[in-house]
Amino acid sequence: MPYHMMKPAAHELMKRGRKDYADVERYCADPKEFLGLLDRLGVERAGLINYVAPKIIGFTPEVNDWSAKYCSAAPDRLIAFGGVLPGTVPDPGAEVDRIAKLGIRAIKMHPSHQALSPNDYMDGNRGLAAIYERAQANGLPIMIHTGTSIFPGARNLHAQPMLCDDVSIDYPNLVVILAHGGRPLWMNEAFFLVRRHKNMYMDISGIPPQKLMEYFPRIEDIADKVLWGTDWPGPGVPEIKGTLRSSTLCRLGPRRSARFCTTMRRACFRARLFWASQSARPLTISQRSRKTSAR
Repeated sequence: MPYHMMKPAAHELMKRGRKDYADVERYCADPKEFLGLLDRLGVERAGLINYVAPKIIGFTPEVNDWSAKYCSAAPDRLIAFGGVLPGTVPDPGAEVDRIAKLGIRAIKMHPSHQALSPNDYMDGNRGLAAIYERAQANGLPIMIHTGTSIFPGARNLHAQPMLCDDVSIDYPNLVVILAHGGRPLWMNEAFFLVRRHKNMYMDISGIPPQKLMEYFPRIEDIADKVLWGTDWPGPGVPEIKGTLRSSTLCRLGPRRSARFCTTMRRACFRARLFWASQSARPLTISQRSRKTSAR
């Protein structure tokens, strides 16, 4: 992400305790360096999560151009996420159309950093409704942060998963991804919503691997709607490699482990096919690929 846009307090939190911060800056400055890291880790594809939150974090709408340009270095491997926030552009719907043409392949909303509830359109926020309408028309998934944030100024009340229930009802053809599964307070809400709505998914990025089964004891029931991710280099996520190695996804006993992991592999393959269909260039993806998709 473009650290130069971040407010000092937010930037300081990103740097705090990171022994690899110089490397992170290098990866952010040069996509070829980041692709080299992915190669060394055996990671096939990565989602680069960016969004608009000028007042709390510092990211302006220019983050979309940065994200699209960065990912254009390897659009088959780097998935560009962007954002649109009512009040920061004259026409939010037109901005969705613009960034779709630019190469943005999914939209990230961060309610606690944007001080905006996902269902605020029900109270007359036509700009938010336009974002959902045009994202649905353009086939862009919406990833919505759910769960708490420790960034200075974060308004966590807006990040409850249940606020996304209305979105999946009112926009049935819009793919909605609940980032972080509502952790650490609202996991049951996220689980319920993913089971309820055919167009709703969740990712488990930012969840400590050793906490996964505690947070989601029935996760195998929704395995085909769960996306894996790391949330690196966010606070509390020291490295990608360690998260990969310490994952507890398959510690379910022999039979449950086999069932869950098989379902997750199928889900990951479907996800790869989806992103490939959104890519600027055609892809050939083997179901036997041993590499991992990460965010």
